Amino acid sequence: MKKNISVNTNIAMNTTRRTFLKTTALLAGTTVFPAPALLHAQNGNQKLNVACIGVSGMGSYSVGNVKGENVVALCDVEKKNLDKVGEQFPNAQRFSDFRKMFDQLDGKLDAVTVATPDHIHAAASVAAMNRGIHCYTEKPLAHDVAEVRKMIEVSKSQKLQTQMGTQIHAQPNYRRVVELIQAGAVGTIKEIHVWVNTAWGNRPIPPGSFDIPETLDWDLWLGPAAFRPYNPCYVPGNWRSYWAFGNGTLGDMACHYMDLPFWALGLRHPVTIETFGPPVDPECCSLGLTVKYEYPKTPNHEALTLTWYDHDLRPTLLKEHGMPDWGAGVIFVGSEGLLLSNYTEHHLYPEEKFKDYKRPEQTIPPSPGHHTEWLNAIKNGGTTSCNFDYSGTLTEAVLLGAVSYRVGKKIAWNPVTFKTDIAEADTLLSVPRREGWDFNL
Repeated sequence: MKKNISVNTNIAMNTTRRTFLKTTALLAGTTVFPAPALLHAQNGNQKLNVACIGVSGMGSYSVGNVKGENVVALCDVEKKNLDKVGEQFPNAQRFSDFRKMFDQLDGKLDAVTVATPDHIHAAASVAAMNRGIHCYTEKPLAHDVAEVRKMIEVSKSQKLQTQMGTQIHAQPNYRRVVELIQAGAVGTIKEIHVWVNTAWGNRPIPPGSFDIPETLDWDLWLGPAAFRPYNPCYVPGNWRSYWAFGNGTLGDMACHYMDLPFWALGLRHPVTIETFGPPVDPECCSLGLTVKYEYPKTPNHEALTLTWYDHDLRPTLLKEHGMPDWGAGVIFVGSEGLLLSNYTEHHLYPEEKFKDYKRPEQTIPPSPGHHTEWLNAIKNGGTTSCNFDYSGTLTEAVLLGAVSYRVGKKIAWNPVTFKTDIAEADTLLSVPRREGWDFNL
């Protein structure tokens, strides 16, 4: 393998995201937002009254990161998870239905974390924001494009501090890559290639009738989704493989890795999206998608393409340039060279050209942590780096890839009219919701 210029934060490449998050101090970033709304918390420490919706998996991570505030309510549709986490917060009220929680605690909450399956994100987040509650929501921001747009609009109209849970955004490696790209280290960016080997999809629904676990409220788990019988294939995490609840590997991971070029280049809305993959299954997401996004020239960047690959697909540039075959990463292709990055390290190519390269000054400061950044902004005004305008635009692009795939056609996107050039695609921008779960979406 060729020698190259690199930065390595000494975290094993095969470390999983969730292990990474549990073992690493998280940092965050830079974008100015309005001063906070009046806090309901009345103690001398200015602690916020926080509710947590979803308390297992990434939900438990959020709970752990807000436990220094007043955690006044916990909400989860699985009683086992709720009771386990509730033991740590004996004074917190417990709910299975966030709608009842908001009604009962109306006017008493400052902030909420939302770490549910994707199809619940918008319903819970919009319900909170409509009540003036600051919101931290896991990625992807929502389940469909219309939900994303609604979340952006409500967060702006209510002047709230928001953050999407792309925690890797806060790590130093991403910051150093952004500085390199913006300093022109590899010249004008012409192409970007993004890939992950995660596999959410190709999981046929097992036939048969199954008893709902006594501790699970299945109707609440379904939330706005159309009713269907309980099947253990959906829980606790495999729901990501089904269109009714997730968007496969693309929906699960693209917000993390496409975040890096979005940040570095100030990307916003693609003009066209074309997706290639196996035949579409009406129920189950597929593996092995390639999504090609075309971005127009803007004051921030020249016209460029961003290509996504998942499962076992890789960009050919890896072999062509002797790059390590990482399971996930981003390649920036510039007029003067290439930059390869993942969560924890990056390399410049060709190595001979960059062996004496003087790195730009570090201008993006360390962050106090992704959740802490959000909490500080609520209390003091200031910054959140993954606010819903930024992260919503990112999520919108990600989900348009799924729309293109499901219609089997290249689509043109007009973010102003909120329409594509294909009527069939437009019908997939918004998923029908069950009565009682609209929240004016």
